Amino acid sequence: MSTNTATAGPARRARTTAVSAWESLFRAQVAVMRTLAAEFPTRDISFNEYDVLFNLSRQPDRSLRLRDLNKHVLLTQPSVSRLVDRLVARGLVAKCPEPSDARGTVIRLTDTGFDMFRRVAVEHMKTITDRVGTRLDQAELETLAALCDKLRDPS
Repeated sequence: MSTNTATAGPARRARTTAVSAWESLFRAQVAVMRTLAAEFPTRDISFNEYDVLFNLSRQPDRSLRLRDLNKHVLLTQPSVSRLVDRLVARGLVAKCPEPSDARGTVIRLTDTGFDMFRRVAVEHMKTITDRVGTRLDQAELETLAALCDKLRDPS
């Protein structure tokens, strides 16, 4: 038996396991996201608008360059730009020139936007807890968070 033949079995199993794990993760994410979107607690902002406010709220200065915001949300760049424009029109975020690059734009969460985010977040956390927190115990939740963090690491 050649070396290639001997290693083909484990390599094939590793690929099959990786694809199976990814499919399971993807389908779980779709199911959870559908529930969270269907049970989103307000009509004042959309689920995607909330995602932008959420990502901005996690930054130390509550702002991100537009190109960096695009990396955090599951929308195309043109869709994010239109969504940000809607949020600007409602006073929930502000667009500012990027100090180090005149061509760039910084998106900043306004106080009104932060207040909206916090109000919605409290209710949204209840839905997340009901959908995720009741299905997994504390150790499983910690393991899930660690595994997802590991998968997000680009290195």
